[in-house]
Amino acid sequence: MIIEIVIILISILLSAFFSGMEIAFVSANKMHIELEKKKDTFLAKILSSLTNKPSKFITTMLIGNNISLVIYGYFMGDFLMYFLGPSINNDFLILLIQTLISTLIILITAEFLPKAIFRIYANETLKVFAFPAYVFYVLFYFISEFITFISDFFLRVFFNTKEDQVQLAFSKTELGNYISEQLESADDEIDSEIQIFQNALEFHNVKAREAMIPRTEIIAVEVHESLKNLNLLFIETGLSKIMVYNNSLDDTIGYVHTFELFKKPKNIRSILLPIEIVPETMMIHDVLNDLIKKSKSVAIVLDEYGGTSGLITVEDIIEELFGEIEDEHDSTTLLEEKINDREFNFSTRLEVDYLNETYNLDLKENSTFETLGGLIVHHTENIPSTGEIIEIENYQFTILKESASKIEEVHLKVLFKDL
Repeated sequence: MIIEIVIILISILLSAFFSGMEIAFVSANKMHIELEKKKDTFLAKILSSLTNKPSKFITTMLIGNNISLVIYGYFMGDFLMYFLGPSINNDFLILLIQTLISTLIILITAEFLPKAIFRIYANETLKVFAFPAYVFYVLFYFISEFITFISDFFLRVFFNTKEDQVQLAFSKTELGNYISEQLESADDEIDSEIQIFQNALEFHNVKAREAMIPRTEIIAVEVHESLKNLNLLFIETGLSKIMVYNNSLDDTIGYVHTFELFKKPKNIRSILLPIEIVPETMMIHDVLNDLIKKSKSVAIVLDEYGGTSGLITVEDIIEELFGEIEDEHDSTTLLEEKINDREFNFSTRLEVDYLNETYNLDLKENSTFETLGGLIVHHTENIPSTGEIIEIENYQFTILKESASKIEEVHLKVLFKDL
């Protein structure tokens, strides 16, 4: 009886091991595996052997799991019969009870739990159990070779498909997950380099509306404005280019470069340069390509109704990769103050995803807004007054400053947070 119990326990453990390794192999970050394989270690050699033919490794795990289940079923049946036989005379009822108990035990201990644990800690468990997996890989080598041959034969004959040569390659998502893990654990000295790498991965998913200067912050002049006022505006702002419109910003007709003033023009229209126009849903890598091809550095961003939504420059696009690029003319007036772990004072121009990443917040993100002010207005559907208190999910916002058209600054308080 003791020997039977030991065999049952070993078969359950082996079944759990094979099930877990199968899911760990599928769920593991391929970037981790590839980097581990580059090391000159015993583990690296084992991982290289296991991942050389992924389909064969999966086959080996399935063979081991099936053998374990057969052994488990044989001995578990005898074990349960020892207890159920004397008290139950109906053979069908005994078989039913045996099946239910055996299945319940194996599902919990050898399927659900190990697969859940190995999936969560896929990278770690794959490395820890690589050696025992390799032992079974060698032990079942000829069996798995035979089964793989049969599988490839059926794929080739009946499905006109070549051999199942699944290669272990990592995707952009897995690379992004790996970079995120490094950001959480890396030292400050290399944080900026890793952040640039992560920005590069996300670059193709950023739309023009997420990187543009909003309409309310565009510096522009009317086409009939005097050259003297235009010159003063260049001096006051320190900008090299100023937008020019006809009647309103929705009819932006071009821009003026500061160098054009040295040509002693008669009016603004005579030195007007054409402006590029892009929709706000256009990806910034496409915007960048268009601007480079046309030797331009600025474009007007239009909303879905054809009105001016904002302004985007090559510098704005580059900042999505390398972070803020400041010069002597940049204004740094955005309020960004941490009072304690639960309270902050913020300018509403700050982007929601930036606040979530920088201050470990969980503010709601939505494709309909980008900034903190957009989040609040999206919730209230109006412009709140100064001193007004608004609660959005787990956060309380007190309006510190507002104007007729937008919220300027808010005090944010986290209502409930585990410290």
